[in-house]
Amino acid sequence: MQLHELKPAHPLTEKKTRVGRSGKRGTTSGKGQKGQKARAGRRIRPAERDFYMRLPKLRGIKNRPFSQAEAVLNVGDLEKYAKDGIINERILGKKVKILGDGEVKMAITVEGLPVSESAKKKIEAAGGRIEKTEISN
Repeated sequence: MQLHELKPAHPLTEKKTRVGRSGKRGTTSGKGQKGQKARAGRRIRPAERDFYMRLPKLRGIKNRPFSQAEAVLNVGDLEKYAKDGIINERILGKKVKILGDGEVKMAITVEGLPVSESAKKKIEAAGGRIEKTEISN
């Protein structure tokens, strides 16, 4: 017996297709068509990297807003919130600017809140007063 006469005990019944060769055999090499997963040396980018790229480049205090937007309360709504004719930051629970939309029927004292010019006129016309506030337009 010589070397070229050796054969396996159970030869394959079908020939294996060789993938990734030229011609019509194995055209896309079992990788589907196009796209990131079909490319050579593909490596899917981690989801964290996309998240980091969406963040602003310069992080820190300089990119944060300096103050929160001031809440607004109209003169017509003051009577709902006033306790004993007084309205202030403690009663409302937050800093609020009072604007002049609506009408005032009772005398209200505004303490420590910013008030617009038109609101000031309406409050004082109804017999109310404004204490220790900055008047803004």
